[in-house]
Amino acid sequence: MDGLAELLRTTGLPLARDRLAQRLRAIQEQPGVLLVADEWGPPTGVILAHWHSVLTADQKVGWISTLFVDPDRRRNGVARLLLKAASQAARSAGCGELVLHPPVGPGELRAFCLATGFVESGEMFTRALRKRG
Repeated sequence: MDGLAELLRTTGLPLARDRLAQRLRAIQEQPGVLLVADEWGPPTGVILAHWHSVLTADQKVGWISTLFVDPDRRRNGVARLLLKAASQAARSAGCGELVLHPPVGPGELRAFCLATGFVESGEMFTRALRKRG
Protein backbone atom coordinates (compact mmCIF):
# COMPACT_ATOMS: atom_id res chain seq x y z
CA MET A 1 0.00 0.00 0.00
CA ASP A 2 2.90 2.36 0.64
CA GLY A 3 4.05 1.98 -2.97
CA LEU A 4 0.59 2.84 -4.26
CA ALA A 5 0.44 5.88 -1.97
CA GLU A 6 3.82 7.03 -3.33
CA LEU A 7 2.67 6.55 -6.94
CA LEU A 8 -0.43 8.62 -6.30
CA ARG A 9 1.70 11.30 -4.64
CA THR A 10 3.97 11.55 -7.73
CA THR A 11 0.92 12.10 -9.92
CA GLY A 12 -0.45 14.90 -7.76
CA LEU A 13 -2.79 13.00 -5.45
CA PRO A 14 -1.24 12.84 -1.99
CA LEU A 15 -3.21 10.55 0.32
CA ALA A 16 -2.45 9.53 3.88
CA ARG A 17 -2.08 5.78 4.32
CA ASP A 18 -5.27 5.47 6.41
CA ARG A 19 -7.36 7.41 3.86
CA LEU A 20 -5.99 5.28 1.02
CA ALA A 21 -6.82 2.11 2.95
CA GLN A 22 -10.35 3.40 3.59
CA ARG A 23 -10.86 4.16 -0.10
CA LEU A 24 -9.49 0.78 -1.16
CA ARG A 25 -11.94 -0.98 1.19
CA ALA A 26 -14.83 1.01 -0.32
CA ILE A 27 -13.68 0.13 -3.85
CA GLN A 28 -13.72 -3.58 -2.96
CA GLU A 29 -17.46 -3.33 -2.30
CA GLN A 30 -18.20 -2.19 -5.87
CA PRO A 31 -18.17 -4.21 -9.08
CA GLY A 32 -14.96 -3.40 -10.92
CA VAL A 33 -11.25 -3.92 -11.00
CA LEU A 34 -8.23 -2.11 -9.56
CA LEU A 35 -5.02 -3.06 -11.36
CA VAL A 36 -1.54 -2.02 -10.30
CA ALA A 37 1.51 -2.32 -12.56
CA ASP A 38 4.87 -2.83 -10.97
CA GLU A 39 8.24 -3.50 -12.43
CA TRP A 40 10.54 -5.13 -9.90
CA GLY A 41 9.84 -2.51 -7.28
CA PRO A 42 7.30 0.11 -6.42
CA PRO A 43 4.14 0.43 -8.54
CA THR A 44 4.56 2.25 -11.84
CA GLY A 45 0.88 2.58 -12.77
CA VAL A 46 -2.68 2.03 -11.61
CA ILE A 47 -6.09 1.83 -13.28
CA LEU A 48 -9.51 1.64 -11.64
CA ALA A 49 -12.48 0.59 -13.74
CA HIS A 50 -15.98 -0.07 -12.49
CA TRP A 51 -19.20 -0.93 -14.30
CA HIS A 52 -22.92 -0.69 -14.01
CA SER A 53 -26.09 -0.79 -16.08
CA VAL A 54 -27.48 2.41 -17.60
CA LEU A 55 -30.76 3.25 -19.32
CA THR A 56 -29.07 4.32 -22.54
CA ALA A 57 -27.29 1.04 -23.35
CA ASP A 58 -28.25 -2.63 -23.60
CA GLN A 59 -25.02 -3.74 -21.95
CA LYS A 60 -23.25 -2.48 -18.85
CA VAL A 61 -20.90 0.46 -19.26
CA GLY A 62 -17.36 0.37 -17.89
CA TRP A 63 -16.01 3.62 -16.43
CA ILE A 64 -12.33 4.28 -15.90
CA SER A 65 -12.18 6.60 -12.93
CA THR A 66 -8.44 6.42 -12.36
CA LEU A 67 -5.49 5.98 -14.70
CA PHE A 68 -2.10 7.08 -13.40
CA VAL A 69 1.41 6.21 -14.53
CA ASP A 70 4.57 7.36 -12.79
CA PRO A 71 5.82 10.37 -14.76
CA ASP A 72 9.28 8.76 -15.08
CA ARG A 73 7.75 5.58 -16.59
CA ARG A 74 5.42 7.16 -19.13
CA ARG A 75 5.72 6.34 -22.83
CA ASN A 76 6.86 2.80 -22.04
CA GLY A 77 3.57 0.95 -22.63
CA VAL A 78 2.47 0.76 -18.98
CA ALA A 79 -0.81 2.62 -19.54
CA ARG A 80 -1.58 0.55 -22.65
CA LEU A 81 -1.11 -2.70 -20.72
CA LEU A 82 -3.29 -1.46 -17.87
CA LEU A 83 -5.96 -0.35 -20.34
CA LYS A 84 -5.86 -3.70 -22.14
CA ALA A 85 -6.27 -5.64 -18.89
CA ALA A 86 -9.08 -3.38 -17.66
CA SER A 87 -10.82 -3.69 -21.04
CA GLN A 88 -10.68 -7.49 -20.83
CA ALA A 89 -12.11 -7.42 -17.31
CA ALA A 90 -14.93 -5.09 -18.40
CA ARG A 91 -15.77 -7.33 -21.38
CA SER A 92 -15.85 -10.35 -19.07
CA ALA A 93 -18.25 -8.44 -16.80
CA GLY A 94 -20.64 -7.90 -19.73
CA CYS A 95 -19.73 -4.33 -20.66
CA GLY A 96 -20.30 -3.08 -24.18
CA GLU A 97 -18.21 0.06 -23.92
CA LEU A 98 -15.58 1.73 -21.81
CA VAL A 99 -15.70 5.41 -20.87
CA LEU A 100 -12.85 7.62 -19.67
CA HIS A 101 -13.17 11.35 -19.01
CA PRO A 102 -9.77 12.99 -19.45
CA PRO A 103 -9.20 16.57 -18.37
CA VAL A 104 -10.57 19.17 -20.77
CA GLY A 105 -8.04 20.59 -23.22
CA PRO A 106 -4.82 19.26 -24.63
CA GLY A 107 -2.73 16.91 -22.55
CA GLU A 108 -1.06 13.54 -22.40
CA LEU A 109 -4.14 11.65 -21.17
CA ARG A 110 -6.37 13.11 -23.86
CA ALA A 111 -3.80 12.25 -26.55
CA PHE A 112 -3.46 8.75 -25.08
CA CYS A 113 -7.22 8.23 -25.24
CA LEU A 114 -7.36 9.22 -28.88
CA ALA A 115 -4.36 7.03 -29.72
CA THR A 116 -5.90 3.96 -28.05
CA GLY A 117 -9.27 4.00 -29.79
CA PHE A 118 -11.40 6.25 -27.63
CA VAL A 119 -13.53 8.82 -29.44
CA GLU A 120 -14.62 12.14 -28.06
CA SER A 121 -18.27 12.22 -27.09
CA GLY A 122 -19.05 15.34 -25.12
CA GLU A 123 -17.79 16.66 -21.84
CA MET A 124 -18.49 15.93 -18.21
CA PHE A 125 -19.95 18.20 -15.54
CA THR A 126 -19.59 17.63 -11.81
CA ARG A 127 -21.52 19.02 -8.86
CA ALA A 128 -20.71 18.71 -5.18
CA LEU A 129 -23.54 17.23 -3.13
CA ARG A 130 -22.57 18.98 0.08
CA LYS A 131 -21.80 22.61 0.61
CA ARG A 132 -18.18 23.32 1.36
CA GLY A 133 -17.09 25.53 4.15
